[in-house]
Amino acid sequence: MEENSNTNSTTDTIIQTINTIFENLFSSIDNSLYSVLDNITFITSDILNDKYFEKIFGTATTDGILLIANSLLIGFLIYYALRNLLANFTYVQIESPVQFVLKMIIFGICMNSSYFIVGQVIDIMSNISLAIKEIGENLFSKNIGFSELITSINNTLSVDTSSINIFSIDGLIKATLTISLFNLVFSYSLRYIMIKVFILISPFAFLALSQNSTAWFFKAWIRNFFSLLFIQIIVALVLLILFSMDYSSNNLLVKFLYIGGIYALIRVNTFVREFIGGVSTNVQSGINGLFNFRK
Repeated sequence: MEENSNTNSTTDTIIQTINTIFENLFSSIDNSLYSVLDNITFITSDILNDKYFEKIFGTATTDGILLIANSLLIGFLIYYALRNLLANFTYVQIESPVQFVLKMIIFGICMNSSYFIVGQVIDIMSNISLAIKEIGENLFSKNIGFSELITSINNTLSVDTSSINIFSIDGLIKATLTISLFNLVFSYSLRYIMIKVFILISPFAFLALSQNSTAWFFKAWIRNFFSLLFIQIIVALVLLILFSMDYSSNNLLVKFLYIGGIYALIRVNTFVREFIGGVSTNVQSGINGLFNFRK
């Protein structure tokens, strides 16, 4: 009997230790991590308000990325001048000088104003997602965001981070949701970086429109840049649906609906790629998935 008592005591100690570890982990993640999700998911033009990023992009036509883009613009002019000169001898038909110069002026202005243009595009997408969130806030009197979602999940699951039991159904569901949301942080962080990358190459995208042979680059750029921004609109809609559901019954179905909602948030990038194309930001897709462009 004493041996059985010691065995039970040891088992209880192990279980309590494991639960304590997960209590500390879940509490740390809930308190510090998910507030970051709102900032990296719902992107505004504030992403451009970075002095180092501005220096890389270029604050004038003579520095940063803009210097390279304007150098290419001059290179295109020289290339056309040579083609036009050779056309007089080879009788190869090319576009008229007036048409070419007009295109270079228009897209050259767009190229040098690309920082402003992408900022306006980002604000448009941001305002749409913000409007969706405000609808939810007016209807449900809740802040439509990840921090509020975690609070709702913990209340629905009756999770007390000081007394969670990882070996219960609620504990397993909470662990599943935490791991899934943790994956979202990596996925949306990657998306945040990719948006900055596409902003940096925006001058070359506008410059590509000046040549028929390079116009495909702008089409690929705008599709991928738009799809990355469009993700936050779908995320806002998914969050709106999650907050619109009645979870007062607190049964097992409600808990699995939360898992379904979180899985939908994870798969948003895939849904957008299937719908309009774009670049993948799914972390589990691996490095090759980053450059798997949809046509």
